[in-house]
Formats: sequence, structure tokens, C-alpha cells
Amino acid sequence: MDTTAFIIIFIALAIIITLRLALRSYRLRQASSENQEPTEPASSLEKTTTTAECTSSEIDARVERLEETRLLDKATPTAGHTPTQADAELEKAVEISHLHKSFGGNEVVNDVSFSLTTGEVFGLVGPNGAGKTTTIRMLMDIIRPDSGEIRLFGQPLEEDTKNRIGYLPEERGLYRRMTVSDSLVYLASLKNMEAKVAKERAEELLKQVDMLPHQGKKISELSRGMGQIIQFVVTIAHNPDLIVLDEPFAGLDPINTQLLKEIVLELKEQGKTIILSTHMMNEVEEMCDRIMMIDKGRVVLYGELAEIKWRYRNNSVFVECDGDIGELEGVSRKQARGKHLELFLDGETPPQTILNQLVEKNVQVNRFEVSTPSLNEIFIQVVEKGR
Repeated sequence: MDTTAFIIIFIALAIIITLRLALRSYRLRQASSENQEPTEPASSLEKTTTTAECTSSEIDARVERLEETRLLDKATPTAGHTPTQADAELEKAVEISHLHKSFGGNEVVNDVSFSLTTGEVFGLVGPNGAGKTTTIRMLMDIIRPDSGEIRLFGQPLEEDTKNRIGYLPEERGLYRRMTVSDSLVYLASLKNMEAKVAKERAEELLKQVDMLPHQGKKISELSRGMGQIIQFVVTIAHNPDLIVLDEPFAGLDPINTQLLKEIVLELKEQGKTIILSTHMMNEVEEMCDRIMMIDKGRVVLYGELAEIKWRYRNNSVFVECDGDIGELEGVSRKQARGKHLELFLDGETPPQTILNQLVEKNVQVNRFEVSTPSLNEIFIQVVEKGR
């Protein structure tokens, strides 16, 4: 073989090798570009392709690893994310901070703040004109506060968050010419519920309140009590996460009142958050975990119901015994309350000491109860004190 032929063959082999290396380098860069997140720097990839030959299977394996890395990155929480913090944020269904609202120079809501966690029944109480309804209307975005912040489920008050609210206003009102079934489906669809799902939900709820036989009736054909029940069903038809009830039991007979109470407590068990605004203190005591009392636009009581009742206790005990109990140390006075006595303590003697004295005297004790006032008594006491 002469020198010219050898040179030609050498050049041809060099070109072939160069083209193969260039092709492999291109395929690697292409795979890296498609996945957007190369596992190695470009310089490292070039070094690999120029110092050693890669087989086709090795290239495929690398592409596979790049895809796995991309998927893994999607599944892995980003730096700084703490699941427990996120979960804690989601537990706050309502956060209201320093709300103010005035009408004609009269401050109706003055620096009101409170929060609700998911799955609780929250009582909103206060005398007429205290600012309860105005607070609710600001929460519903019916009116805007002059200042302050409202957040629902960790988000600002927007259409998506408002769709997660069910609101039963004190002023009832449905389309009187629509049938019961059509009303439920139509109003639920306004909250982005599919018509088919809304119809199934409507039938389920109507059956629960024993109103399914009346689903074809027009609203105008219903009695006042029946119309109120339908309004309640409309409130929860779209399966809201936050339910705001303004005087939900007003005008209902005892049977339907008990029915709605049971449904409210079932909703609580399902994790729904419920605001109950009512003048019926016994309903609040029976159903609510925490309460907030507003008077003249200001928060005057806020916290767990049991703690509030303990704070306003009368420092007395109710005792029902057989026979005369005689004189007891630490009792400043006694007052008959029907079949039992109310013993007022001197402020230093604990109730247990009184019970111990009765036991030592061999008195038959049929009832011994530390006196705590009803919420109605606390309500009257707080309102009268503020006047």
C-alpha cells in the first residue's frame, strides 16, 4: 500500500470516528434537553463522550435515569417545605383580624378578631344591634370592611373560597315559583357543583329531612316551617366546608329544631366548620365548642364555653341532702332552691372541703354540684355591665 492510499484510509477512519462521537454527543444533549434537568454538567457529558465510547444501551439507560430524576424531583417536597406547618395552616378554616366597619360615622364593628379551626361549632352571640350580622356579611363578602383582614382556609376572600361557604341568612328567600328539587339543583350549580351530582345530593338531603315527597312542589306551596327546612337544605346542598347559620331554628317546631340540630352535629363530625349565630343561648350551650360575644361592636367574651362558665361561676355549690346539714365551715350563707340548697362559699374554702364535712357528718348526699351560671345568665350579666 503506497503512502497516498494509507493517508486516504487514515483520514476516512478519522472522519468516521469523529462523526460517531458527534452523533453520540448530540443524542446525549438531546435527551438532556428534553428532560430539562441533566444529572451531570455539560462539561462532564462531553468528557464522557470524548474519552470513552458509549453503547446505545448505555445512552438509553442514561435517558431513563434522567426521566426518573425528573419524576423524583416532582414528588420530592421543595427545600424549606414543612408538612406539619402546611397542615396546621389548613386547620384554620377562618381567620379574621382587626375588622372595623362604620355606617354614617357610627362604628358598628370595632376591632373584631377571631379564628376557627376545622370541625368545630362556633357560637356568635350578642344583643340586637351588636354587630353580629355585619360581621357575618363581611365574612360573606356582601359588604367590605373599612379595615382588617379575612382569610378562609388560608386564602384571601376570593370566588373559589366563597364557593366553599354555605350561608343561611336571617332574611329567608327562595325563588317561589321554582320547585323544591329545581331550587336545590340550580342553587348548588351556582356553587360549581355538577347538575347530576347536585340532583343526587338534593334527593339524599330531602330524604334525610323527610321532604322527598314534596320535591315537585313549588316553594310558594310550602308552609313557613317547610320553607325554612328547604332553605337549610339549600345551604348545605353544595357540600360546603364552612357553614354560616344565622338564627337557623327561629320559627321551627321542636321536632324540626331537633332534626336540624342533629344534622348540624353530623356535619361537624364530617369535619365541617359551623358558625351559629342565634339569640337562643340554650342552643349555643348545647351545640357550641367555643363562643364569641359581641356588644356594641366589640368582643366582650371569646373562648371555650366551659372555661367562660367557670370564669363566671357563682362560688357556690348545689346540695340536696336528707335531713338538716347544720352549720358548715366556709359557708357564708344558704339559699333554698326548691328541693336543694345553694351554699355560697367564703371565697377561700374549696367545694371539696364542704363535701368532706357532709361526709363526716354522715349526711346522705343525693346531689352535690359546683354552681356554674347558664350562658343566658352570663349574657345578661355582661351586657348589663357594659351599659
